[in-house]
Amino acid sequence: MSQLFSPIELAGLSLRNRIVVSPMCQYSADQGSATDWHMIHLGHLALSGAALLFTEATAVSPEGRISPADLGLWSDANQAALARVVDAVRRYSGIKLGVQLAHAGRKASTRLPWAGGGQIPPHQGGWQTLAPSPLPYAEGNPHPHALNAAQLESIAREFALTAQRAQRLGLDTIEVHSAHGYLLHQFLSPLSNQRTDAYGGSLENRLRFPLQVFEAVRAAVPKEMPVGVRISASDWVDGGWDLEQSVAYVRQLKSRGCAYIDVSSGGLSPLQKIPEQPGYQVPFAERIRRETGIATIGVGLITEPQQAEAIIASGQADLVSLARGMLYDPRWPWHAAAQLGDQAIAPKQYLRCQPVAYPHLFKH
Repeated sequence: MSQLFSPIELAGLSLRNRIVVSPMCQYSADQGSATDWHMIHLGHLALSGAALLFTEATAVSPEGRISPADLGLWSDANQAALARVVDAVRRYSGIKLGVQLAHAGRKASTRLPWAGGGQIPPHQGGWQTLAPSPLPYAEGNPHPHALNAAQLESIAREFALTAQRAQRLGLDTIEVHSAHGYLLHQFLSPLSNQRTDAYGGSLENRLRFPLQVFEAVRAAVPKEMPVGVRISASDWVDGGWDLEQSVAYVRQLKSRGCAYIDVSSGGLSPLQKIPEQPGYQVPFAERIRRETGIATIGVGLITEPQQAEAIIASGQADLVSLARGMLYDPRWPWHAAAQLGDQAIAPKQYLRCQPVAYPHLFKH
């Protein structure tokens, strides 16, 4: 058996291999509610042979959406629409399901990528964005509103209530999104957080609100439900959030019951300089795992089975997560199993085309 296809226990959650399907924004919801697109998109990825499938970043409030077409889970209607998708996946797949809870902060209220992207000002149908400080993401963007203490408490409560909806849906794990320049990341980074109160300045203060949100989510669901966090380990900008601060953050999360860390990077500033190459973010996951002892998910241009196998076998990360690679090849786990001499899980309807039955046809 390859290491990539070995099982793992993640804070009580049994996963049949080490392959995760990353959250991927689809910009196809209706007032936050999942549509037929989500049924098709998540449905076919549920048959991929991966062990864990995340929904896209799922907003905890309407103003927390990246775009007007983002998935949400703040209302009964949102919950009912997503339940339809979850029930269908459960009927035909044994894959574990997770939700990534998010608030976009100052990066909210944007046009769809295929409509040009860019921020939509309130007078053009957008909404007032929120942030730790009144600093826009990019030059020319509307200035966000700096959140006060009461609003911070309200947002933490929204995360907790949305987590309870996820638990009622029967999802297997929750991931709190504090990466990619969204609200919680905005509090972490000194580039976007220039507050002078208890939520800004020192590292301890900048950690305060993201930790409060994690605590609210952790307390809102049963202890048997693993709660993890996605982080950006570096802003890739001088003077910004970095790996040293990430390790300190993860230590605090672990002490509060965090089950795993999904280690990404970037997204906070358009000034970022990212040296994109295969596996470029995996060293972040490796160091966080080594220095904190927490389970990590490695992400970032992981495309080849042998590459993924080496990451797991060498202890750089406990799991690997694929996004664009999985969209390009929704049967990536099948093909990886064929290359590594192992077998991926397939629905019984597809058993006759499993690579294990025809190894001479699926070597590459």
